[in-house]
Amino acid sequence: MAASNPTEKTSYRDVKADILGRITEGTWGPGVLLPGEVELAETFGVARATVNRAMRELSEEGFIDRRRKAGTRVRQSPIRAARFEIPIVRAEIEATGAAYRYGLLERETLRAPDWIRARLGLLKGAKVLHLMCLHSAGGAPYQLEDRWINLAALPEAERADFSDSGPNEWLVAAVPYSEVEISFLATAAEGAVAAYLGMREGEPVFTVERTTWWEGQAITHVRLSFSRGHRMTTRY
Repeated sequence: MAASNPTEKTSYRDVKADILGRITEGTWGPGVLLPGEVELAETFGVARATVNRAMRELSEEGFIDRRRKAGTRVRQSPIRAARFEIPIVRAEIEATGAAYRYGLLERETLRAPDWIRARLGLLKGAKVLHLMCLHSAGGAPYQLEDRWINLAALPEAERADFSDSGPNEWLVAAVPYSEVEISFLATAAEGAVAAYLGMREGEPVFTVERTTWWEGQAITHVRLSFSRGHRMTTRY
């Protein structure tokens, strides 16, 4: 492997592309032990953190297997995994050509209920911000957003103005995430969900629950309920 030109700035994407190229071309075949991060950092002329990020993404994408004390090896066969981005609902709606509209329905700062404390791993008495928002497409309900934000992790959320723009966009811009859990559910439309989405009580509704963490600390939990006919597609 040739060292990088020290006069050029090498990004983690460059490191990732180089390593991936050697894997796909067979230079580093299945089961091969890769050089350590320190050695790779010296070879590429970058910080070890740059190599670490490249290796982490290759591991997440299923090309390499990283094991503490055992090193990093090329997988015998790459894992194919469906990947889901956290979308900006406004952009999602506008991409269809429909006019986007947002409405803040409820906002409350309170002590976390027991169920959200358990979900986010919060201490007793922890404060959370609860928001209920409706996103519409072309004048018709599209998504009901029922969101909880951990104010211990993100105190600035309490001062944020969500009257004109939703927490979805604000969170994506304000805070990174290191771990995400997503669940897809088939539920029955009841109460506020049925009313805001214009559905019949008990009608099936496509629902997504998503929780995000940053370095072990929970940031937010959201339940997204979609209007009838919603479709989610991914490719891998």
